[in-house]
Amino acid sequence: MLFNSIDFAIFLPIVFLLYWFVTNKNLKLQNLLIVIASYLFYGWWDWRFLSLIFFSTIVDYTVGLKLGNEDSKLKRKALLWTSILVNLGFLGFFKYYNFFLENFITAFSLFGTSIKANSLNIILPVGISFYTFQTLSYTIDVYRRKLEPTKDFIAFSAFVCFFPQLVAGPIERATNLLPQFYNKRTFDYSKSVDGMCQILWGLFKKIVIADNCAEFANQIFNNSVDMNGSTLVLGALFFTFQIYGDFSGYSDIAIGTSRLFGFNLMRNFAFPYFSRDIAEFWRRWHISLSTWFRDYLYIPLGGSRGGTLMKVRNTFIIFITSGFWHGANWTFIVWGALNAIYFLPLLLTNNNRNNLEIVAQGKSLPTAKELFFIFKTFGLTVFAWIFFRAENINHAISYISEIFSFSIFSIPVFHGRLKALQTIILVVLFLIVEWTGREYEYSIQQIGIKWEKPLRYSAYYIIAFIIMYFGNFSDNQFIYFQF
Repeated sequence: MLFNSIDFAIFLPIVFLLYWFVTNKNLKLQNLLIVIASYLFYGWWDWRFLSLIFFSTIVDYTVGLKLGNEDSKLKRKALLWTSILVNLGFLGFFKYYNFFLENFITAFSLFGTSIKANSLNIILPVGISFYTFQTLSYTIDVYRRKLEPTKDFIAFSAFVCFFPQLVAGPIERATNLLPQFYNKRTFDYSKSVDGMCQILWGLFKKIVIADNCAEFANQIFNNSVDMNGSTLVLGALFFTFQIYGDFSGYSDIAIGTSRLFGFNLMRNFAFPYFSRDIAEFWRRWHISLSTWFRDYLYIPLGGSRGGTLMKVRNTFIIFITSGFWHGANWTFIVWGALNAIYFLPLLLTNNNRNNLEIVAQGKSLPTAKELFFIFKTFGLTVFAWIFFRAENINHAISYISEIFSFSIFSIPVFHGRLKALQTIILVVLFLIVEWTGREYEYSIQQIGIKWEKPLRYSAYYIIAFIIMYFGNFSDNQFIYFQF
């Protein structure tokens, strides 16, 4: 079920009313309703894959209970690896089987050996990368004794399949989200208003910014061999705002929806395109995944505590793994490696934590130096996104080659330039709003906090009107559903 669909517009109020007016007297019933609603939400796409979520839930719930009663280090490690192998086994099969098979055959063909093997027609379950990492966080934290194992199967099931963030995050930690299912929730009007405000902004990002940009990004990338360099630059820029509007828009809707039900999810985006270096960008982009890899992979590998070679190794491991997490394609691996190359000079010179606060905090405008570094970081990010969006490595190389040709000085030529100009204007206005609200959790939060009621509701109606008038209602899925 898509957030930007009529189905969800009907589904959400029904669940909300049942949650607060029918099951509100009984915590277990509320949690059970969340489980049922979440399974319906996910099963709306393909009910067959509900069994995967249910099986992962049973495995990690059981492993957690056994870890709580086990003191033997050997047996505890065996239990941990059971959870890791089961969860990553499912993820590996559905997401990476054909990738490894095809590369295995290609590798042997280089040595003159021909291997015949048939790839499988595998459907990738929506959100498998997200809920796999979420449930793994529970097992790992119980193993590390950072979290007591739960005996409440319904609460644990609700944690694993919580519908607002089930298919595209944020990837919640068990230490943050699971305890919230143990406590009685009471309806908070101001919290719900804040949630609706964030949902509205998330829909704006998705329907107005991302989906309009997608129309031109897809046209240009899909026909790049016929495009000149300046058009390809525009295509990369359109994709840059498409992926940000799409993914951060999903996160806004997920976080806002969770607030309607009395839950607090972690922040997933913090205005990443205003970053002054790549290290800051990765502290602000897909925060739930970046911190997951930091805590469960980078730090256990030694982090940045060792010598130069260890720092380099660990940096490449975490970024390449992050790239591979996104999909079974060499383009994602190159994208990850490229970001590692961007990041390493900052790490090796101990400048990776220079910009911890939002740019120009308490000021209206950045300094010339800050603006230079924002544009520099943005340019590096746009370049890396080309690999992320390209169909394969050859496509990315040919795309970049044409950009760095003399055709970059030509006038952009593609279908629908008038509408593209309208989209560019919308993106510029969007960036202005993002800039003015960059010190808040999301950019229009100030409307609900500081503005008087008549002014506040006028702003809401204006945003809703812009969505209805300028929105692209082509039933576009969210980009990260494929990951």
